[in-house]
Amino acid sequence: MDFLHNQLAKIQSHLSFVVVDPIDWKFYVQLFSWSVTLFECYLLLRQYPLYSKTEPPPALAQHIGKEDFEKSQKYGKDKAKFALFSKLFSQILDSAMLQYGFYAWCWNAAGVILGNFGYDAQYEILQSIVFSFLMYLLSSLPTLPLSVYSTFVLEEKHGFNKTTPGLFVADLLKGWAVAFVLGAPFLATFLYIFKWAGDRFVPWLMAFMISFQLIMVILYPTVIQPLFNKLTPLQDGELRTRVESLAGKLKFPLKHLYEIDGSKRSSHSNAYFFGLPWSKHIVIFDTLIQQSKPDEVEAVLAHELGHWYYLHPTKMMAISQFHIFTILALFPAFLHAPPLLRSFDFPKEVAAKPPTIVAFLLFQMILTPFEAIISIGMNAISRHFEWEADRFACELQDQLKSEDMKDMGDRLGRALITLHVKNLSTVWVDWLYSAYHHSHPTLTERLKGLEAFQASREKKKL
Repeated sequence: MDFLHNQLAKIQSHLSFVVVDPIDWKFYVQLFSWSVTLFECYLLLRQYPLYSKTEPPPALAQHIGKEDFEKSQKYGKDKAKFALFSKLFSQILDSAMLQYGFYAWCWNAAGVILGNFGYDAQYEILQSIVFSFLMYLLSSLPTLPLSVYSTFVLEEKHGFNKTTPGLFVADLLKGWAVAFVLGAPFLATFLYIFKWAGDRFVPWLMAFMISFQLIMVILYPTVIQPLFNKLTPLQDGELRTRVESLAGKLKFPLKHLYEIDGSKRSSHSNAYFFGLPWSKHIVIFDTLIQQSKPDEVEAVLAHELGHWYYLHPTKMMAISQFHIFTILALFPAFLHAPPLLRSFDFPKEVAAKPPTIVAFLLFQMILTPFEAIISIGMNAISRHFEWEADRFACELQDQLKSEDMKDMGDRLGRALITLHVKNLSTVWVDWLYSAYHHSHPTLTERLKGLEAFQASREKKKL
């Protein structure tokens, strides 16, 4: 442990200039955030002309009908227009809040609110909680019309929306309630660790965050998700038999097999699994069951079980924890930097002893361009995992020595096409736009990959 702290101390020595140099951090954050936004707008403008193509890619021509392709192009074009507007609107809003001292105002307002209840500045953790939720509420209200438009205009226009106004409001209020009920104790513990451990907070905070994530693996499906969706045991029938048989052959620790009422809000479809290593649960959207044949749904789940087989969730969690560790390792210098807060309009008396939550918020803003770059790397890793899961499904026949699995690759290909057609997913994708935004390979790439995996299997047999 001492070795770790010594290495972290060396990092802080290299960042000591942050504590004393009067750097105009606000200017840099404005520059960084606008640079990222304009780059994302550039990517949208690269992608937009592809929605004017009149024919699907040659590899998909025999799989996608003209009417479905035209619907997909119109949906993609409308989404791109909305994304461009909402991105610029949100950036202008964020930039204005930053420029005119919104965060300093929220901190002061939180102090005033607590003062009315007899709490002074000594209650930093309590003030930090009020500050966080006040900031979250006030900053989210201006973007609420965007959510309304997306749900009731954009998604409605293309036949996806199933959400009623009452359900939309209920979801919004439930989301705020869950954020407060879970966020307040999380934030209180998060900040207490800083006070208790001092500058040696990194390993303790990492342990807390890992523990919290494991707790959420249990809480989310059992407590949180039922507030929004109904999970019912999958009915007996061909699909249940297929899934249970597949899980049994792979020794996947399946405990429950659920159907979720995704159609309550949207006609988009999906399937996933969750749980602890010794107890897993599979969830299938009712829309997927309605849109695909049982053998195709089985192929989708074979792909998902490929992620489990290759430990992709565990590997991705390890990568994300390393990412969090590097962020926390850099933070202590910014935690004790009055010039940082002064550059964002915080008064001298607050900047002299920077509140942890404020310093961390501003620190995250400074990391904006680096996070954009890291997201590209994370997407590349995720796409690699998707290739592995697709190959796993194709090679199930060889692994399980079962004739029932011989056409799994073909079934997965058909299922992917059905998912793309029913969800009106984009089939023409700019490579740079995809590298930045997509965690999955494109449909064309995946179909070509499946063909390559199948061909490789046939060669091995010769």
